[in-house]
Amino acid sequence: MGNAVRVLVVEDEALICSFVEDALSGSGFEACSVHTGEAALSTFRDGREGCRALLTDVNLGDGISGWELARQIREITPDFPVVYMTSASAPDWKSQGVDGSLLIEKPFAPAQLAAAVSQLLDTGTGSG
Repeated sequence: MGNAVRVLVVEDEALICSFVEDALSGSGFEACSVHTGEAALSTFRDGREGCRALLTDVNLGDGISGWELARQIREITPDFPVVYMTSASAPDWKSQGVDGSLLIEKPFAPAQLAAAVSQLLDTGTGSG
């Protein structure tokens, strides 16, 4: 299990975060969870966690949004895989989301979550 792909999970609601962690681990991924965009940026910049994809809620309370978080991470690593999770902000994805990202709407099944992350990792590591 030491070679599981780590996913940076950003979700401010504890129950949803726990659900996402379980869904990822059940599909062979490892979740590195934080609860704010600022904490996610710090974790990403630090680099010690070795995360290979971002899975973020769009609405993260008072701090930066998931949209802004993804933009800042893409400034550091332009092709970093991004999956957004949202219940209300799906219509904004075309204008706010970063290129090549995916969006899954809450509520979603664990398999949908794993499939979205897998899809981006597969396309991100392909031809290049």
